[in-house]
Amino acid sequence: MNVKKITAALVFLLCIAFGQGVFAQTNYSDVKVDELSDTQIRQLMQRAESVGYNDAQLEQMAAAQGMKSEETAKLRLRVEKIRKSGNTENKPSSQTSADDVSSRTYDGADSTRNKKRNLSTQAKTELKDAFGNLIPKIFGAELFKNDDIRFEPNLRMATPKSYIIGPDDQLLIDLSGDNEANYKLQVSPDGTIRLQYVGLVSVGGLSIEQATAKIRAAMSGTYPSLKSGRTNVAINLGNIRSIKITLLGEVVKPGSYTLSSLSTVFNALNASGGPNENGSFRKIQVIRNNKIVSTIDVYNFLLKGIQTGNIRLQDQDVINIPVYQTRVEMSGEVKRPALYEVLNTESLEDVISFAGGFSNKAYTAKIKVLQNTNKERRIIDVNANDFSKYNPLNGDKYVVETILDRFANRVEIAGAVFRPGQYELDNGLTLKQLIQKADGLKEDAFLNRGYISRLNTDNSLALLSFDVDKVLKSIDPDISLRREDKITISSIFDLREEYKVDIKGEVRKPGVFDYADGMTLESLIQMAGGFKEGATPNRIEIARRIKNSDANSISAKTAEILNVSISGDLKLQDTTFVLQPFDIVSIRSSEGYQTQQQVKVEGEVLYPGIYTITRKDERISDLIKRAGGLTVLSFAEGASLKRPGPDKKEEEGQRDKNGRLISGKLAGSSNKNVIDKQEEELQKLANLKRLQGAGVQDTAQLIQEVKILGSDLVGIDLQKIIKTPGSKFDLLVEDGDVIRVPKQLQTVKVTGEVLRPTNIVYSPNKSMKQYINGAGGFTYNANKKSAYIQYANGSVDAGSKFLFFNNYPRVKPGAEIFVPKRAPREKFGIAGIATVSAALSSIITALVLILRN
Repeated sequence: MNVKKITAALVFLLCIAFGQGVFAQTNYSDVKVDELSDTQIRQLMQRAESVGYNDAQLEQMAAAQGMKSEETAKLRLRVEKIRKSGNTENKPSSQTSADDVSSRTYDGADSTRNKKRNLSTQAKTELKDAFGNLIPKIFGAELFKNDDIRFEPNLRMATPKSYIIGPDDQLLIDLSGDNEANYKLQVSPDGTIRLQYVGLVSVGGLSIEQATAKIRAAMSGTYPSLKSGRTNVAINLGNIRSIKITLLGEVVKPGSYTLSSLSTVFNALNASGGPNENGSFRKIQVIRNNKIVSTIDVYNFLLKGIQTGNIRLQDQDVINIPVYQTRVEMSGEVKRPALYEVLNTESLEDVISFAGGFSNKAYTAKIKVLQNTNKERRIIDVNANDFSKYNPLNGDKYVVETILDRFANRVEIAGAVFRPGQYELDNGLTLKQLIQKADGLKEDAFLNRGYISRLNTDNSLALLSFDVDKVLKSIDPDISLRREDKITISSIFDLREEYKVDIKGEVRKPGVFDYADGMTLESLIQMAGGFKEGATPNRIEIARRIKNSDANSISAKTAEILNVSISGDLKLQDTTFVLQPFDIVSIRSSEGYQTQQQVKVEGEVLYPGIYTITRKDERISDLIKRAGGLTVLSFAEGASLKRPGPDKKEEEGQRDKNGRLISGKLAGSSNKNVIDKQEEELQKLANLKRLQGAGVQDTAQLIQEVKILGSDLVGIDLQKIIKTPGSKFDLLVEDGDVIRVPKQLQTVKVTGEVLRPTNIVYSPNKSMKQYINGAGGFTYNANKKSAYIQYANGSVDAGSKFLFFNNYPRVKPGAEIFVPKRAPREKFGIAGIATVSAALSSIITALVLILRN
């Protein structure tokens, strides 16, 4: 019973000591409980429970560490609320067992324990965040918590000569030579072994080397050949014993640990989780027989890989991890921002080295230091020259800032120089020197004025103008440049409208050309490909801009017209007409010059082909005579005249350089423009037809109708023309006309809204209705009253209606009968029924009133 009480007392004392170590370095005076989340409160509860504190002790400890009374009361309410809700995630056991604190066995394979330890440490780190303490990770804290790093002793190596023998070690003694013997002896608790024929030999506390010498001397009386060297003795360890060591102070898991006798200090630190958040990494002490036998600086291993002081442990060794004395934070543009522990002999330069040095974006001229004073914080700047002189203080925070995103010695030149761009601002660099650096001015540089865009002291923009020519000739004083000056020298072409001249009319390549100083009229005509054959050089018109016109005058000139005559062969003359920018030159045709105009005669004439118009008053009858007249198979009544008009003439044929008509169509953009224009006209006619048809929707049908209506055929009566030449029926021919005389036509074509569009043999006794019936008759949606007929000569005739009778036009050979589609009827829905019903009701009501009266 007394043993149990003593053990419990020791456990309680260890818990109190550990609790004080855990809470000793936390300042709660600035904590606002209302700003803490439930997770942070639970972490605080877990931290207290891990050292055996209940809620009341947690409250007392918080008050003892500076938490205000009102905040302590809030903390108690928050803890009670979380207890009642039962939401205590990851809640540890309320009391750590005595075995966990006083005695642990480490075998190096308990990964589950390591994970739990990592979670506990993470919770404590987050708790520090909640209370506003230093947030960054502690440099080296992960060394003994990383499962991938093992500090396990090598049990398969040869026995070290410095190994100290202790109780429970097993010694393997081998004799070889004249005498052969093997002994496997266990070291007794009092440190002795019993050798056959020798007796007891005390080896406890001796190294292997010392024990070997002592055993050799003891066995020499029994084995004389050992002295002569003919017999050798070798001593090694058999089973390695376990030792107990104790870790105290600022350890993640303090207590006693059972380790292998080959274990070192790092093995013990790895087993215990290493220093906690308040533990020192620089002054870890190994105490043996109440004396400090080694002091370990973990930074030597972390930074250099050197395990200085990492001695082999002995039974009952004590490892003490004191609290850190000076810890600083390195943040900003360093390679390893973290919390670092600093010794009294180290400077800020050493801290920078701990952090791996500056990053490539660091501002290294000075470092900002945030210091803690007795009452408040302050900030100081440490210059680069003083890094080795500044002694860090506990709680310092070093902030390494980023370099400024600007240039300390940059100037820029732009515009009409050969090498515009950014340049180095040398000491005393002037404007003239910078222009020389840029390889000088271009030929088109505007010399009258340049400007410097300069920043004032308040970073506002200022403009400084200068005369470029005078500065370069040293007439005006040179200008000293400053940082971020931007010099702009404009080109003369940037400061004026682009100069052009225009030539139109009878030249081979009319268009707009760039103006050049001294450009003459002859030069422009040569650039335009020279005169066409019909051009006249005697009356060339130049339209010139008026720059100073009277804006208040009604009759003010808008352009000046100049008439010039030049040599037709563009020879150089003493007097030439010099053009000015924006002149418009018009080249006229020669007086009486006329290009040949041609028409085409096709079909049943004796000599069909292309004929040139010889007189302005030449008519169709004249062309028929020149073509030899009609053949015996000709059908004069069906002859047609195709007159495409100016646009279609360009589409269907083009002229050569002599003005003669060439067969074929224009290619490229001009042909496309003509086609697009035709399609536009067809679409306009279709839209008009749709409006007239009150809702016609079949666009394809409309286009077909419009193509017929918009045909370029002119209805002529060749029989009357031949009988009465020169009459009003005998039309004057025009360039591009096509006169076609067909053979005797024998069919009539019926298309449109009929059941079977077809060609029907012509019969003079059939009417238009009979031809339609011959094609199957009208369809259900045929527009009967709008049917029309197009004759072979291109003329069109439509039927008429008198009372209830339809009068259809006469059908001739080669005619085409077309029946259009009827507009779709609107559906008579509910709204229509309602409208009709309302109208009928009104009529019936009116009739009833009339009858009553």
